[in-house]
Amino acid sequence: MKAVIEVARRGSAIRIARAQIAGAHRGKSPDFHLSFESARSLFADLTPARLDLLDTLRKLGPCSVYALARAADRNYSNVHTDVSRLEELGLIERSEQDAIFVPFDSVEILLPLAQVA
Repeated sequence: MKAVIEVARRGSAIRIARAQIAGAHRGKSPDFHLSFESARSLFADLTPARLDLLDTLRKLGPCSVYALARAADRNYSNVHTDVSRLEELGLIERSEQDAIFVPFDSVEILLPLAQVA
């Protein structure tokens, strides 16, 4: 399963829901979709440091925030803040043992460009 992150356009929620329903009927597990109002808001939440954490965590597998901070060679407090936000966005989850992990094989970021008149 992959995470699809995009800047929302009118009707995108309906389009995404239809695609998920169609995929479910074909026995495909639906992708996770996350939309932002603008590229500015997307990159405010998904900073390069947070994207790097997703990559590092995916490589490490389920672990503690402390282990992730050590592997990323970053300050624990900053990693804790980033992990909390990534959890709120649905890009990181916690196991029953309280280990954090990335449930996706990949993350796809879609940025539509302005239409030429």
